[in-house]
Amino acid sequence: MVCYQCGCQLSEQDYCTSCGADVSLYKKILSISNHYYNEGLDKAMVRDLTGAIDSLEQSLKFNSRNVEARNLLGLVYYEIGECTEAMSEWILSMNVEPKRNIASDYIQRIQNNPSRYDVIRQTMKKFNQALAYCQQGSKDLAVIQLKKVLSLSPRFLKAHLLLALLHIDNEDWEKARRELTKILSVDKGNTQALRYMQEVDRMLAPDDIEKSDKRRKKEETVRYQSDNEVIIQPTNLAEGTRSGFSTVLNIIVGMVIGAATMYFLVMPANQKAAQNEAQERVETIAGQLDSKTNEIQQLNNQVETLQKAKEQLEADLDAYEGTEGKLKEMDQLYEAASIYLSTKDVGQTAERLDRVRENVKLEETSEAFRSLYNALLGIIGPELAKTYHEAGYVSFRNEDYDSAIESYSKAVYYDPNNAEALFDLGNAYRRKEDSVNAITTFNRVIELFPDTDTARKAKQFLVDYDDNPSE
Repeated sequence: MVCYQCGCQLSEQDYCTSCGADVSLYKKILSISNHYYNEGLDKAMVRDLTGAIDSLEQSLKFNSRNVEARNLLGLVYYEIGECTEAMSEWILSMNVEPKRNIASDYIQRIQNNPSRYDVIRQTMKKFNQALAYCQQGSKDLAVIQLKKVLSLSPRFLKAHLLLALLHIDNEDWEKARRELTKILSVDKGNTQALRYMQEVDRMLAPDDIEKSDKRRKKEETVRYQSDNEVIIQPTNLAEGTRSGFSTVLNIIVGMVIGAATMYFLVMPANQKAAQNEAQERVETIAGQLDSKTNEIQQLNNQVETLQKAKEQLEADLDAYEGTEGKLKEMDQLYEAASIYLSTKDVGQTAERLDRVRENVKLEETSEAFRSLYNALLGIIGPELAKTYHEAGYVSFRNEDYDSAIESYSKAVYYDPNNAEALFDLGNAYRRKEDSVNAITTFNRVIELFPDTDTARKAKQFLVDYDDNPSE
C-alpha cells in the first residue's frame, strides 16, 4: 500500500512516514475495497456470479484503481457471455496499470482470434434482433433468433433468461424450466432466474388428488333367521324346477315375443339412428370445411403480416449494420482503444474518437461504452488540446479566424479545464466580429474560472462591449 500523496510505501502508522500525510481514512477505504473484492472472489468460486458482480462493483466504488477487482469483474462478465462489458473492464484496467497486467493477455486472446471476435459480434447482433422481435410482438421469431444466439454462445445468460421468459409467456413450463436450470448451473445466484423458477415450480406442482368416493354395490340378497343362524339367499335364485314341457313352451313363447319386438321396435329405431348419424356426419364435414376455409384465410393474413414485418426488420437490420450503425460505432471505439494501447499514437486515436463523437449520441449508449470513451478522452485529451491550441494560435496570427475558432473549439472540447484556450476562442470570435459568441464565451470564462487573470481579461473585453454596444 503506497501513500496517495507522495507514493511512498506506507507503514502500520496512520500517517505517511515520508510526507506526514494522514492516511487513516485512506487505509480504511482501501481495506473496504479489498473486503468487497475478497467477497466477490468467494462468490465467484461458488458460481454466485450475480452476487460476485455486485460485490466487485462495490469494491470499485471505493477504489476505482483496484486492478484485481476490475480484472475479476471482466472475467465474470465474460463467463456470463457479456463480452463487451468484459473488454471495457480490461481496457480500463490497462489504463490504470499498463505494465505487468494480466488484462493485456485477456485482450490479446480475443483480438488475436478473429473467429471469436466475429462470434461476439454475431451474438450481440442476433440478440438485439431478438429484442426487436419481442418489441414488435413476433415472439416465435424471437425464440428462433435466441436459439441461434445460444448456438453461438451457450453461456450467454441474458439470452437464456429472455428465452425462458418467452416460454413462460407461452405457458411452456417444461422448456422454461430447462432454460432456467442452464442459467442456474452457471450462475447460482441469478435473482431473476430464481424468481422465474419459483413461478415455474408453482405452475408445475401436481394437483391435489381428490379422494374418490368408495361406493360398494350392495348385493341383492334376502336375509332371514333360522333358530340361531342367519340365512342369506340371493333374490335371483330360481324358485324351483319346472317341468320340461313348461320350460320348452316358455322358450318358444319368448322367441316369438323377441322376434316381434325386434321387428316392430328395434329395427325402426336402428334405421332412425343410422339416418341421424349420417346427418350428423354431413353437418360435421360441412363445419370442418368452413373451419378449414377460415384457417386458410387466417394463414394468408399471417403471411402478409409476416412479409411486412420481414421487410421492416430487414430495413432495421440494414440500419443497424450500416456505416452509421451501432456495430460500426463500437468497432471504431474498440479500434481507438486498440491503437492507443499498442502504438500510443494520440493523433490516430483522436481521429477514431472524432468519428465516434460525430456519429453517436453518447447519452443513448450503454454505460460501458461511455466509460471507455471518457477514459480514452481523459488520457489523450490534455495532449491533444495542447496541439489544437497551438494550431489555433498560428491561425489567429495569420488572421485566419475561422480556422482559429475551429482549432480552439477542439482544444476546449478535449480539455475543458484549459482556461487560456477558452479565452482565446472568445478572442477569435471578437476579432471575427461575432459579438454574440464572443460575449457568450467570455461569460463562460468568468463562470468557470473565477478569480483568475484570464477571467479578469474576459471581464475587460465585456466592459469594452458595454462601452461600444454596436460592436
